[in-house]
Amino acid sequence: MESAETPTPAEANTSTVASPEREAFARLSEAANALIIGQERLMERLVMALLCHGHLLVEGAPGLAKTTAIKVLADRIEGDFHRIQFTPDLLPADLTGTEIYRPQEAVFEFQRGPIFHNLILADEVNRAPAKVQSALLEAMGEHQVTVGRVTYPLPQLFLVMATQNPIEQEGTYPLPEAQLDRFLMHVAINYPDAEAEQAILELARSQARDELGETGAPPVLVTQAQVFSAQRQVLDLHMAPALQAYIVQLVLATREPGRWDDELARMVSFGGSPRATIALDRCARARAWLDGRDFVSPDDIQAVAHDVLRHRVLLSYEAEADGVTVDQLTDRLLDLVPVP
Repeated sequence: MESAETPTPAEANTSTVASPEREAFARLSEAANALIIGQERLMERLVMALLCHGHLLVEGAPGLAKTTAIKVLADRIEGDFHRIQFTPDLLPADLTGTEIYRPQEAVFEFQRGPIFHNLILADEVNRAPAKVQSALLEAMGEHQVTVGRVTYPLPQLFLVMATQNPIEQEGTYPLPEAQLDRFLMHVAINYPDAEAEQAILELARSQARDELGETGAPPVLVTQAQVFSAQRQVLDLHMAPALQAYIVQLVLATREPGRWDDELARMVSFGGSPRATIALDRCARARAWLDGRDFVSPDDIQAVAHDVLRHRVLLSYEAEADGVTVDQLTDRLLDLVPVP
């Protein structure tokens, strides 16, 4: 059987073919990384979520440019952006909108809420009560909002980046595991290294003096038509049948860990759903597309596995007591399931 990692001659000939959409996204990534230093992985995951028509959950300490990252992306994507600060007193209507009575016409008119923008930042999503979280996650999953008896469709270009602060847990409402499954990826970000932090310091000082900015150059702008075309190209990317089977086996190993290893079975309490299989497929395709290839390799699947499974696989009480993390469990999975 032909190796799934090596493309056929026909694939090799097309693997370096550029497209206007790829060039636009390459310019977008370059411009974004120039302004968001030390968080290249976060920016890549944001772009991947956009290409996969999915949503992103980002967890990290304050000050790690989570808000800045999606604002930089929004400035370079054709569409509108809105930031929603989630607080304990937030109501579902503050998110979705509400009906307002117009006495002159004696009718109720629906006033759209901030969820009807193209790019949404749900800041500190775990600070809002369950009803507000459910309203957000329904919009993410169903791509629509229902108020009373009327259903309103959301924009075709729709991306939610929700953030969580891992430090403060008092007064928060953790997202249920079933609702976490609605997110395409769960990205955990850390502090930058010393070199990156020094570059951040210089960039911040330059921006404060208004010496950086756009410097007269035209802004990088990806149109919505290019986004939709890129999404179709990602779906059309070649993936060998053996790699599709590899994705399925990775997810099945979280549901039936005893088939692979007793230690793995001791770690897992609940495995990934079919959404995990779909997300692995989509994210691996998006990574290959961003890399300029027309085929998916095993490296693409393994590179996104941690972010796809981090919020979908539940650890056993024994594993949590031993300090095991889902990332360590995923490392074990990747070691056990053979690569085609």
